[in-house]
Amino acid sequence: MDTLETRELRYFVAVAEELHFGRAAERLGIAQPPLSRAIQQLERRLGVALLERNRRGVSLTGAGEILLQEGRAALDATTAAVRRTRRAGGAGRPGGPRDRVVLAVKAGAFHELLNKLLDAHAAEPGAAEIEVLPSGMCEQEAMLRDGRADVALMHTPFNSLAGFDSVALVTEGQVAILPASHPLATRKSLSLAEISDVPELPLARWPRHDTYPPGPGPEVHDQTQLAQLIALGRTTAVFPESARTWLWDEHAAVPLSDAPPVTTHIVWPAHSRSRVLAGLIETASRL
Repeated sequence: MDTLETRELRYFVAVAEELHFGRAAERLGIAQPPLSRAIQQLERRLGVALLERNRRGVSLTGAGEILLQEGRAALDATTAAVRRTRRAGGAGRPGGPRDRVVLAVKAGAFHELLNKLLDAHAAEPGAAEIEVLPSGMCEQEAMLRDGRADVALMHTPFNSLAGFDSVALVTEGQVAILPASHPLATRKSLSLAEISDVPELPLARWPRHDTYPPGPGPEVHDQTQLAQLIALGRTTAVFPESARTWLWDEHAAVPLSDAPPVTTHIVWPAHSRSRVLAGLIETASRL
């Protein structure tokens, strides 16, 4: 057997992520007995055990961990195919089909570069419509993989470009964003060690893959929340130099002397053959 049905993958991924048949069945909207039978049938067809079942609960075998990883990717690819096909056909949009590209960008990231890209693209003959989709700190990768976006502006070393094609657009330094009233705000520069060791200003924590890293700093969900917490003197954050464009009067930006440079890339799925997307990437390459 060399093929799997999408339904089988959805069932298995739900069980593998929940590690509990009852919760997985509830998530899928089905009864538990048919879900259990479906997983057992899948194991028989594959000829391997995917789950360890005992009185302590459910855990993944080595084979199950591989199928979880590959299954997620396969389901993302299937979802992406549907979304991009519908977008190419203009499904559900007034006026019928029209070329459209969805560009995912981190909220608040490099307004000047984004504006230059959009203006330059709009000036091209027959330019496609560009829908700008703001995203969280590290959401662009998932948006590209599941088809919510066709292309993204991503930032190394914060984002992984693995599995994508990309073109580097601009490189800049990093700054610490502090409350303007804090003594460190008057410094000409700071080191990463100095900004990481301020008890009253713990570094804010952003989610990565739906989980927050450990630490004393507040969990932040978006840029507006972060800006408020910095202005109140509750936290600090490290951002590319271009973040100065969204600072409030209550904020200060101090250059970091030893932080690695940040490079903004335009990124797209490696398998893409979209003529419309190719035009946007060519425009970005000339900026």
